[in-house]
Parts: sequence; structure tokens; C-alpha cells
Amino acid sequence: MTLKLCVAQLNFVVGDLAGNAQKIIDAARTAYADGARLVLTPELSICGYAAEDLFLRPAFIAACDDAVKTVARELAGLKGLHVVVGHPQGGDDRTKSVAVQYRFNVASVFCEGQLVAIHTKRELPNYQVFDERRYFTPGQGECVFAVEGVQVGLLICEDAWFDAPAQAAKAAGAELLAVINASPFHMGKGGERVLRMADRARSVALPLVYAHIVGGQDEVVFDGGSFCVNADGALSGRAPSFKENLFFVQAARAQAAIELVASIEPERSLHAELWDALVLGLRDYVGKNHFPGVLLGLSGGIDSALVLAIAVDALGKDCVRTVMMPSPYTADISWIDARDMAARMGVQYDEISILPEFEAFKTSLAVHFIGREEDTTEENIQARIRGTLLMAMSNKFGSIVVTTGNKSEMATGYCTLYGDMAGGFAVIKDVAKTLVFALARWRNANDPYGTGSNPIPERIITRPPSAELRADQTDQDSLPPYEVLDAILERYMENDQSLETIIAAGFAPADVERVTRLIKINEYKRRQSPVGIRVTHRSFGKDWRYPITSKFRA
Repeated sequence: MTLKLCVAQLNFVVGDLAGNAQKIIDAARTAYADGARLVLTPELSICGYAAEDLFLRPAFIAACDDAVKTVARELAGLKGLHVVVGHPQGGDDRTKSVAVQYRFNVASVFCEGQLVAIHTKRELPNYQVFDERRYFTPGQGECVFAVEGVQVGLLICEDAWFDAPAQAAKAAGAELLAVINASPFHMGKGGERVLRMADRARSVALPLVYAHIVGGQDEVVFDGGSFCVNADGALSGRAPSFKENLFFVQAARAQAAIELVASIEPERSLHAELWDALVLGLRDYVGKNHFPGVLLGLSGGIDSALVLAIAVDALGKDCVRTVMMPSPYTADISWIDARDMAARMGVQYDEISILPEFEAFKTSLAVHFIGREEDTTEENIQARIRGTLLMAMSNKFGSIVVTTGNKSEMATGYCTLYGDMAGGFAVIKDVAKTLVFALARWRNANDPYGTGSNPIPERIITRPPSAELRADQTDQDSLPPYEVLDAILERYMENDQSLETIIAAGFAPADVERVTRLIKINEYKRRQSPVGIRVTHRSFGKDWRYPITSKFRA
């Protein structure tokens, strides 16, 4: 006996219920024609993950119900096909003195148009970017259904990170665990998933199929990479990451046990995975929100160079426009390198001097600034002029401005409100400066999307980084060396280490105090920054929720 099953690793759009339903229908028909009799779609596939406060609207839940019925009806004629559809479900319980609304994260199993099984998610994550207890009620019980003589135990994402749901499914007769998921990407997460699911398979001595979603949704990216493991935890199949895929798995009975066989996509480097995450995150944000393209300020520095390379890989050169806006402090090599990179990438390149506007601002303010030396005020004026020019071009042509600030700058406030922070999407907001350099070198050595090799001029990578807002300025005038800053940032912000622990690890107390103080006092800036792609296990955004007004200091 052999069961052929298919993981429909698809890219859904939150709220596009008709479009998502059609994707599921098309994938199921294709899989059925190829011999599959079980199709797994990801968690909450009918509505996309995560719909956030849309879950609180009864009209949204009702529309999801209608879309699920459409899937069941359209696939009713495919004899013997079982399709697992993820969706929200719920309503009001008016038996109470006060109406209580119950909503569940569920997976429904349909065969020939009929509902044959349903599972309500038991374990609701409420950490990092997850906020499921805000929207859903924990489910109870287990779900086991039969396909082609195989008893399949159904779990939803977090259920499989705990032992009890899988044990309950096995006790109910499951021979194979099918886990549908929506697990956001961060560096290293793919390997962590495989290890945890291998542990789960071994703990219950059952093979396991992990069906995952793919695509960008606001700040999070889902990386696909669906996989399967056998009862001993050995990897037996893996789908490609960061792309849609119909991933077929053969479940064969060997004596009393089920063994899984599928193709195994090779493992990839951290930088290759990270690059794909940034490309997919930008592509889906621009595409799903129907922007015609992106616009960015190209300075001749490393950050804007990296963002330009990501943008061209994500959207193609015809959808990317760059603007160089020199000031009196812009070095000649910045002009040369910006022009060089734009030419290498084949994008539209414009130059707009900000000198007339800068002089006009200084003239208007001169009478009010009498007796005061130039300082960061004049530096910020330059950045804000550039932000205004970019936003004006965005308004006129419709392209979204992508900002070029990195995580190190966001952490320490080395950025200007309404200046270089002005824009609609922050591509490298969660990429520390040291990783910016590493990614630039990786991209120069690799051409994953066929848009050109060595896109970033070597001098952009090797010259000391500078905002070029005053004479002879470098970033290290205001910040510790990036190797030190980023290491402290990772320990303090990402891993919640105490100041004492960081100092004990060998960092200078003055550097630790300086960096952590800058993180604290710049919270107000970060709250006003654009949404950006999350690639670490803790980013500034949903992962980081500190008060702006606070007197506490460690």
C-alpha cells in the first residue's frame, strides 16, 4: 500500500479569500492529476497568516466560511481526494448572560465535498511575533482520519512543538502525523524546525510531514521549505525554500510502519537564505500592495548599495529608480560610486543637488540661530530635505520609497526622523551593520536572480562608512566600532542579557553603558520608523515592546 500526498506550499494574500481559495483549488486539482489523494495546505491558508484584528470582525469569519465552502464544492468531483484547509472558525455564544465570542484556528478535512474531520489548534503561541491568544480559544481533543488505508493524525503548527497533542493523536490510532504551519522566518529557524520535528517524530515513533506556507506579509516572511521525517527522526524529504512548490511525498507501509520518501532539496548557506528572505519580503510587500515600483536615495554608501541590489533582485531593474542628492559634504567618490553602481544594475539614476534648499533653510533660520554654532541641527536639515524630495517623487510617480537604515542605526538612533527614516518600507531594518557588509560581499560573489554579478563597487564596501552631513565625518565618530556595537546589540536586545553579563564577557563598561543608553533613549524614533523585514528572532517592532516614557535604567 502506498499513499501519495502533496504539500501545497503556497503564497497567500491576507484577506484575498477568493484568490486564496482558487489557489487551493488549482493546487489540489494538479496534485490529484499527479496521483495525490491527500493535499495539505498551510495553517489559515484560506485567509492568509496572520489576519490580525480582522479575526475580530464577524463579517471576516463569515466570508472565510464561504470561501471554505467554495473549496469543498469545487473539489467535490475528485473521487477519494482528501484536502486539509486551514481557516478561522467561530461565533457568538449567547447562552451566557453576556455574549462571548469563541474563535478557533482550525483545519478542516474535506473529501468529495463533505467535511470528514476537523482539528482545532490546541497550543496557541503568544511570544515573539505571535499573538494568537488575542484572537483564538484553545482547542481540545485530537483529529485522526483515514486516507487510502493510512490513519493520519492532524496537528496545527505549535501543537507539534509539544508532546501531548502528538501523543493524543497516536493514542487515537494515528500512523502518520500531518502538521500544517505558518512559522515566520528568522536566521536559523529552518534548521530548528527540522530538529524539533525530528524530536517529535521520535517521541511518538511516527513519521511526520511538515507543511509550510511561503511569502511575505508586512514585516514577516515565511520561507516554505516544507519537509518530512521518518519515525526515527531522519530527514526523508525537503521542498525548496522561498518559493511556491507542490511537494509530493510517498507514504509506503513497510510491515506495520509507514515510511516517507520524497526529494530532498540541498541545505543552503545562511547568507543565501537571508538574501532570499529580504528579496521575497520586498517583492511581496510591493506586489501585494500594488505599488508600481520602488524609489530610493542612493548615497554611494554601503547601506543604500545593498538595498539597491536587493530591490533589483526582487523587482527587476525597470521597477527601481535611484536618486543621488549631494550636499556640500558629499565626497567625489560618493558620486562616482553611486553612478557606477546604478550603471551596473541598469536602473534609472537621477541627481538632485540639495545645496539650494540647504542654503534656503539656513537663511530662513539664521536670525533665530544667532550666536549658536552649527551642530546636528544642520545635519538633520540635509537629511530632511532628501526625505522631502524622495516623498515628493513618490507622490508624483506612485513608487514607494524604501529606506536604507540598518538595525545598528535603528538601535542607536543614528538616523533622522522625517529624513533618512522617511519612506514606506525599511528593507534592512533588522540587518545589523556587520551583516550588511557580509551580505554585500556575498552578493558580489553570487548572482542568485541573474541580475548581474559584482553589483556593488568594491570601494563602497571597503571605505569607512559616513553619513556625509559634515566635513570629514565617519560613523565611528559617534558610535563604537560596529563589531563591538553589534555584539552588544545582539546580547542585550536580541538575547536579553544583563549589562553585568555583557561586561563579564569582556566588553568595556563604557561601551555597554553607551550602547544600551542609546537603545533606551531612541525608542521614540523607532516607533515612527517604517515597517521592515524581520530576519532575526527579535526585531524592532512586534518583538520589541518597550515604553517610550520610562525612568528605569538597569
